[in-house]
Amino acid sequence: MQHSLFLIGFVIMSLAPLAIQATAARGAATRTHTLLHATVPFVAATSYLAMALGVGTVLLPDGHLSYVARYLDWSLTTPLLLAGLVLTAVGDERRFAQLGGYLSAVLSLDVLMIVAGLISSLATSDAVKWAFYGWSCAAFVGVLYLLWVPLRTLAAERGDAIGHAYLANLSMLSVLWLLYPVVFLVGPEGVGSIGGGATVLAILVLDVLAKVAYAFVAAFNLDRALPKEA
Repeated sequence: MQHSLFLIGFVIMSLAPLAIQATAARGAATRTHTLLHATVPFVAATSYLAMALGVGTVLLPDGHLSYVARYLDWSLTTPLLLAGLVLTAVGDERRFAQLGGYLSAVLSLDVLMIVAGLISSLATSDAVKWAFYGWSCAAFVGVLYLLWVPLRTLAAERGDAIGHAYLANLSMLSVLWLLYPVVFLVGPEGVGSIGGGATVLAILVLDVLAKVAYAFVAAFNLDRALPKEA
């Protein structure tokens, strides 16, 4: 079952960049966002291909599989998605130092979150597993704080249209991302309430929503908010 799901994920993620590029607005203001969102599923396709071929899959002593390729995917794709939100909130007219400061803080916490999650997945000791699971969640809280408090304020300062677009995109991504640690918790890497096949299916659905569907929704919201070029 897992192999078929990985192949399905590979096909969806391979086609998604073409669809995102084909339907993107042509204005210069949205070009950066289009590139970011088109790159995300391309990276994810690489991950799904690796998992389908068994590359980077680690069998742990307790019998569960840890898909290292999935975490490598997240370490690249989640920063790209966050960069799109930060760029929306800060805007081109802001000082580079301000943009760089928020990007550095958000992306550092994000990568820490993914690395801690990988360590938790690979841990053979329950104490280590749950310590790093908790640390990953703590980093996630830091990411959410930066997105929902200072960056949301900056987005609102750019006007109602940008503020509403940022909030809509942030809300969708936050809800989807909150479900990932829940799947980890109940899956084989956590307490094992659901099996490996169900976990792979759940993450595939979340990946499609967060990396493909979100790209179209975010582009629609941003294009509607930005002033049209003459």
